[in-house]
Parts: sequence; C-alpha cells; structure tokens
Amino acid sequence: MAWVEPVTLTGDHVVLEPAADRHLPDLLEAGQDEQVWAWLPWRRPRTEQELAEILAGERRVALPFAQVERATGRAVGITTYRDIDERHRTLEVGGTWIGRPWWRTAINTEAKLLILGHAFETLEANRVAIKTDIRNERSQAAIARLGAKREGVLRHQYIRPDGTLRDTVMYSVIPEEWPAVRAYLRERLATHAG
Repeated sequence: MAWVEPVTLTGDHVVLEPAADRHLPDLLEAGQDEQVWAWLPWRRPRTEQELAEILAGERRVALPFAQVERATGRAVGITTYRDIDERHRTLEVGGTWIGRPWWRTAINTEAKLLILGHAFETLEANRVAIKTDIRNERSQAAIARLGAKREGVLRHQYIRPDGTLRDTVMYSVIPEEWPAVRAYLRERLATHAG
C-alpha cells in the first residue's frame, strides 16, 4: 500500500476527486481565461486532447484532483499532490489552478482545507511544500496569508512556456503550524458562507 493513494475528499462546497477524462469538458470550459494559465508551466489548452495530455503528464509524476463544485457537479479546477517522498513523509501541494470565476471563493478555500487537512491529519505529513513563480505576486500573497512560511528562492528552476527562466519561491507548512493554518482557512470559509 502506497503512502499517498487516490482518494475523494468531500466538503460542503467542493469535492476533490481523482482527475479523470470525464472531467475534461468542464475543465476546458473553466480554464478559458488566459489569466488562469499565466503562471503555470503549460500553455492554455485549446482542446480536450491538449488538456488530456497535460493531465496524463501530471498523472505520471503527481496525483491530480479535480476540484468539483458541489452545487453544480462541474469540475472547475485541478490541484495535486506532487514531489511525494514516502520515506520522509513530505509532499507538495501544487499544479493548482481554478477557473477565474472561482478565485477567492469558498470552493478555493475549502479545497485547500481539504487537501492540507488530508496531508497532515490522515497522511501525517512532516512537511507540505507550496511553491510559485517569483513574478506571481498574487499567489505569493495568498500563500503568505495562508500561514505558510517562505523558505527561499530556487533560481532558474523551470523554463516558462514563453522560454524565459523561472525563479520559484518556496513555502512550506509543518505539523506544528497546521492548527493555525487550519483555523485561518476555517475562518475564511465562514466568511465566504456568511
């Protein structure tokens, strides 16, 4: 039995379920805004086939979850467990994107609560990393608000789709910090619901 296995995580607003081909039409529609893809390592997919290729590549190196809006049953984004190290019980939450209409919504907040909660409370992770492009200031601010600690910058870590070199800002959460992060996410979720 592997440490990290496909699982479905259910909240009031979102269900995280292993990303499958049945999610492709919804995901393609949700990802139509170019801004969704601005800081991701892929160009915006224009067809289901292009999106299927991205997901297939992700499945080889990560465990991608479709973020499914409970109210409609539509897949509106992706988030993944990646860089999984069973021996040291560490992983990363990344490869995350959500359609622009769902930015800063209860779905986005609850998805983070579910995936981080599973990492710390079920998998008993020792460290969960979160990283972003150094030019993505919106993402850096969101990660910092979450309570993750900035660890540093990995210089020239990736080649962006436009050919430029990407520096990556690394953050992490460790078990001692999880209760405060969980409380923050629950507070944000209550704000969305109110």
